[in-house]
Amino acid sequence: MQYLNILYTLISALVPLLVGFIYYNEKVMGRAWMKATGLDPEYLKKANMLKIFGFTLLFSVFLSLFLIPVVLHVSHLFSLVAPKPGQEMDPNSEVYRDLMAFYEKYGKNYRTFGHGALHGVLAALFGAWPVIGINALFERRGWRYTAIHLGYWVITFALMGGIICAVA
Repeated sequence: MQYLNILYTLISALVPLLVGFIYYNEKVMGRAWMKATGLDPEYLKKANMLKIFGFTLLFSVFLSLFLIPVVLHVSHLFSLVAPKPGQEMDPNSEVYRDLMAFYEKYGKNYRTFGHGALHGVLAALFGAWPVIGINALFERRGWRYTAIHLGYWVITFALMGGIICAVA
């Protein structure tokens, strides 16, 4: 039972960059996004893209780690019976044997791309949307701004959750 797989964490962390490349393209939502934010192409060309992409990848790894317990339900079981920090669980203990038996019987349930995508969408709606909405309210941005960003995060979290759930 290994929930932190570096490979699928990194693969899912690439999703925000790839989706953003397509979604915020001028031919998709880029023009609407620039209009909603008041940005223009000339201003955007002056950005330090290495810094933007580097931090986006770092933050995307954080998002991948956040989504693991959201889409992999069985990961919560261990927190119920985990020993104190710094201690290891005795593999010969009754608790460990019960946990392993439960995992063997039910641990692979609901491990599909679709199930992970569903939970990704829910994470976007109940996690990302309120954050975007609150920021938009204080920045005096319109609902179009909020909807554009929400669309991006729904697609992104759905794909990330689907990848994590299907390959974990």
